[in-house]
Amino acid sequence: MQEPLLGAEGPDYDTFPEKPPPSPRETTRVGALQNKRVFLATFAAVLGNFSFGYALVYTSPVIPALEHSLDPNLSLTKTQASWFGSVFTLGAAAGGLSAMVLNDLLGRKLSIMFSAIPSAAGYALMAGAHGLWMLLLGRTLTGFAGGLTAACIPVYVSEIAPAGVRGALGATPQLMAVFGSLSLYALGTRRRCRHWPGCEGLTLTSAGSLSRSRTTSGDSHLSWAEARDPHMYRPIVIALLMRFLQQLTGITPILVYLQSIFDSTAVLLPPEDDAAIVGAVRLLSVLIAALTMDLAGRKALLFVSAASMFAANLTLGLYVHFGPKPLTPNSTMGLESVPLGGTEQPLATPTSYLTLVPLLATMLFIMGYAMGWGPITWLLMSEILPLRARGVASGLCVLVSWLTAFALTKSFLLVVNAFGLQAPFFFFAAVCSVNLAFTGCCVPETKGRSLEQIESFFRSRRRSFLP
Repeated sequence: MQEPLLGAEGPDYDTFPEKPPPSPRETTRVGALQNKRVFLATFAAVLGNFSFGYALVYTSPVIPALEHSLDPNLSLTKTQASWFGSVFTLGAAAGGLSAMVLNDLLGRKLSIMFSAIPSAAGYALMAGAHGLWMLLLGRTLTGFAGGLTAACIPVYVSEIAPAGVRGALGATPQLMAVFGSLSLYALGTRRRCRHWPGCEGLTLTSAGSLSRSRTTSGDSHLSWAEARDPHMYRPIVIALLMRFLQQLTGITPILVYLQSIFDSTAVLLPPEDDAAIVGAVRLLSVLIAALTMDLAGRKALLFVSAASMFAANLTLGLYVHFGPKPLTPNSTMGLESVPLGGTEQPLATPTSYLTLVPLLATMLFIMGYAMGWGPITWLLMSEILPLRARGVASGLCVLVSWLTAFALTKSFLLVVNAFGLQAPFFFFAAVCSVNLAFTGCCVPETKGRSLEQIESFFRSRRRSFLP
């Protein structure tokens, strides 16, 4: 019996010809083009983090300058300085709250672009301030923009990044924020005026660049019944606790009052130079984290980070309690108005190498934070949150984070004046020990896993998905 024509061989009977597979060169070219677009979209998005990092530490050199301002409308008291330093975090909390709606209503990209408006307005208000209310309103608006970008940018980057480079790209928001902070510290070593430059132009540039990049659509709304499902609430709880513990390490009050902290301790170098050095170390550490995150894994870096911060905070607390005091008493520029712990410490000489301890310990703290609990907390938030809850939950995480930061930043000066500068550092050290235990028992390893695999892990609790 003759074979049917469909089974015959030859070009005349090739009824359903197969498309030849792409050549290796063509595959490489397409992959390189896709990666290029991902990198460009990521860069456009994280420009907003530069403004966020700049605004976060804006008060570090500005508060000492305003405390000695000859303009009575801008001269700050201790209470006013604490509000100027902490109101940013209230704005950031409001930004996180708005992100719970905007993330899904407008999508990630449009939400990031929208953040440029309050950011530019806030910088303009502070640059032309003629009274305290303008400073506080400007600080609040830049905080709102920072909270909104903090909730949207990590999620946006994680959703467009391939699994193999998601760790490196996931560190870029923190990297740009650190670069923004370093820029402000560098200006602090040169400028001695009240009209500090802002980032109005950069925030608008960021929005313009992002408008031509990729977009990710908002998710459908999460029902209350779904939220009670363990595979939904477990990753949300882990992300919330990580953001809560991240702030309790003391990172925000230390950054906000960094120069004032150095003013209140015996240091070998000028406080503004110490702040710039710490900013440079922070930038280098985030670069190291970005390069090693996809190799060493998230949990290993979190362990190293928490251990480093514990040692640094403990060292700072012991130095402040037992070490030398500054040669000149600190009045408005320092943090304390009473002797530390009621004890008399010897005065430091300008050339004493012991006075390098605050700088070295702060460098260790910043290095530890920037290598682990800084960038990885943001990355894991965007990785482990379920897709249907990602928009709302990321905003909730930012809200909790910045409310905690506000409480710490607002109470920092009060605690220092009541109990001494060593008290908050001992508290931060205790929190870092809790972070070690939390990492070991609660944080999953997500290195090299797709977002779908990570969500399947929480759905099935099968260890085959995650090591």
